Amino acid sequence: MINLMILLPFFFAVLIPFLHRLFNNKLHIGWLVLFLPAIIFTFLLQYIPITQAGDTWTSEMKWLPSFGLNFTAYVDGLSLLFSLLITGVGALVILYSVFYMSRQREALHNFYVYLMLFMGAMLGVVFSDNVIVLYVFWELTSISSFLLIAYWYHRRKSRDGAQKSMLITIFGGLSMLAGLLLLSIITDTYSIREMISQADSMKEHILFLPAMILILLGAFTKSAQFPFSLWLPDAMEAPTPISAYLHSATMVKAGIYLVARLTPVFGGDAIWFWTVSLVGITTLLYGSWNAVRQKDLKALLAYSTISQLGLIMSLLGLGSAAVYFGYGDESKVYAVAIMAAVFHLVNHSTFKGSLFMVVGIIDHETGTRNLQRLGGLMSLMPISFTITMIGSFSMAGLPPFNGFLSKEMFFTGVVNASGMDLFGMETLGMIFPIVAWAASVLTFVYCMILVFQTFTGAHKPELLFKVAHEPPIGMLIPPALLAIFVVVIFFFPNVLAKYILDPAFIAILPDYAAQGGLGKEISAWHGFNTELLMTIGVVLFGLVLYKLLPKWIKVFSWYPQSLTFNHIYNGALQLMESVSGMVTKKYMTGYTRDYLIYIFVFFIFIVGGSLWLFNGFTFDMSNDSPVSIYEAVMVIGMVAAATIALCSQHRLTSIIAVGALGYLVSILFVIFQAPDLALTQLVVETVTVALFLLCFYHLPELRREISKVRFKFTNMLISVGVGLTVTLLALSANGTRLFETISGYFEDSYALAGAKNIVNATLVDFRGLDTMVEVTVLCIAGLAVFTLIKVNVAGRDKK
Repeated sequence: MINLMILLPFFFAVLIPFLHRLFNNKLHIGWLVLFLPAIIFTFLLQYIPITQAGDTWTSEMKWLPSFGLNFTAYVDGLSLLFSLLITGVGALVILYSVFYMSRQREALHNFYVYLMLFMGAMLGVVFSDNVIVLYVFWELTSISSFLLIAYWYHRRKSRDGAQKSMLITIFGGLSMLAGLLLLSIITDTYSIREMISQADSMKEHILFLPAMILILLGAFTKSAQFPFSLWLPDAMEAPTPISAYLHSATMVKAGIYLVARLTPVFGGDAIWFWTVSLVGITTLLYGSWNAVRQKDLKALLAYSTISQLGLIMSLLGLGSAAVYFGYGDESKVYAVAIMAAVFHLVNHSTFKGSLFMVVGIIDHETGTRNLQRLGGLMSLMPISFTITMIGSFSMAGLPPFNGFLSKEMFFTGVVNASGMDLFGMETLGMIFPIVAWAASVLTFVYCMILVFQTFTGAHKPELLFKVAHEPPIGMLIPPALLAIFVVVIFFFPNVLAKYILDPAFIAILPDYAAQGGLGKEISAWHGFNTELLMTIGVVLFGLVLYKLLPKWIKVFSWYPQSLTFNHIYNGALQLMESVSGMVTKKYMTGYTRDYLIYIFVFFIFIVGGSLWLFNGFTFDMSNDSPVSIYEAVMVIGMVAAATIALCSQHRLTSIIAVGALGYLVSILFVIFQAPDLALTQLVVETVTVALFLLCFYHLPELRREISKVRFKFTNMLISVGVGLTVTLLALSANGTRLFETISGYFEDSYALAGAKNIVNATLVDFRGLDTMVEVTVLCIAGLAVFTLIKVNVAGRDKK
């Protein structure tokens, strides 16, 4: 049943265009689409008691069992947590889009088709136990997100943002595929669960480190980790519902999921620990630093998302040290970071989803997201202000909001890690609490900017494109519900921990399964400790920086634009385009002769060179039949016919020579005792010659200038090279027997297929699918020709 739930969004995506055609004039199609994520979310709730009890659920659909590829859906605490976020936030986003997306001005059927494809792909990623199936869904998320980001394709920035996200995430996806294949080679399985069970034995394998690096490339690109984070701000050109869904709760969390899922495999390794931790903490600082300088609200949220993703990634890296210790008191000190990562994952989806929706409301109702145009909206949009304040203060880590709890656990994680006597942390460990505190100060600053520069100060109606007011109630319900969760989770965090967080934590650290989790309650007060002092410092120093913002914000102008990642990316892209254009012009000359030269030269060097380098030339003619006089005469006649067709100055002579060549081949088939092939050749040759004569009869006379044909040494060299390569290849293939011939199997065709003719049995029974595909291709080609003829005739009739 769980497999069906994963595939259901894809099936529904097929129906949406038809539903849109039926109901577009009557109601917003989003109301129909809303039922699907709501149903899936409700269905998934039944698994909460299962995972809370420490059990898992597996469902399998056969795909390619002979290759070990089956669609195995695996439900545990981690996959259930992500799936609830995907469907729960997805339902709220669809409800929000009903009021945000205009039924008259937008192609809603495309919007919801892309959204359903993305939802199904994300569900496939988090539930797949087979790494190949996981990769298929992973790339589907990249493709569907490309379509969503480019939804307003008439805008240049939307197209550029979609292209950038596609290039970066597809590069990471291919790297991840290579890493997963290396893991499957190490463990001889495609199952993630079986890989985890072999974690202790694979660490000394020579492919372990390459697999780790390649997989991390996929995770870092998908989750916009430094330095691959440059695609996320440009992706904000998509409509706000897409930004709220992709970049707060789902797509950017796929890389987080991958790192969390494979922590039992790679955790406890120093390279994994340092790579994930340093990349995460760097991303945290990079995102928060750049968020402060933004004047566009969605750009500010984009960089804040990068920052928060870096926070979660750094916690997963630091907490991976717990795998080294297994279960015990020392392990619990570092396992807190894993619990903090899982907790902040949920909290981020709630407060960031609500903030994206409110920013969309502000843009929808004022016509701008520019902070320099906004201000004084608190009295005009009080509900939006309240939701923004809840979400922003939660992101800043202030009570009484859920972000405060996970931020305190984050501080606990980095402080504990700084005292770690492992992986060289005794000398470099202080980097993490210092950078975490500095990034948290900047986070506090940009959260204050988001709230106060938007809603307080002087109102500037002359700079707005619309009269500011609250949106329809339906647009406020989704962000309001998320804001309510922000507050409720603060007061009842352990209810969430018991049923959702602890099972996810155990899925990441299986050693804690027997103990039922970390065994620590989440509370807002832990006494006067280092974490509390860090929080007080964040608030005090953050208030000072916010007050003095006009004085120090100019430091951003000191950094040269030529060194920004966007500038480097754009320059590299332009260089690649110019080089590829230059190379393309060299070989795309418009002359068939040049194309054939390229093809034949590469053929000679690659095939002939490979045979020569790897000692592939093997000639064994001891078992060959002797060449009879009849065969020799036929071959000489064929060569003569081909030469006449090539050198003749008259069309009729060339056609007769080509026909003679075909008939000589059919006679050769008769000598080789293959009457069915000979008959086929005769029929085809007769029809071909007749068609040639008919076509050339209607062509105009060919006027040739009388000139002497010059001998071209290059042509001769290539011709001789191709002929020699093909001859040597055929002789080597005939003289090499790596395996037993399969002809004996087909000789028993009567017993196997009930056919007395071996050729027919091979075509119909043994190669039935191949033959069917060939016939299908011919049918498609025939339909294409028929369509072109009909279009041409219709065009003439109109004239």
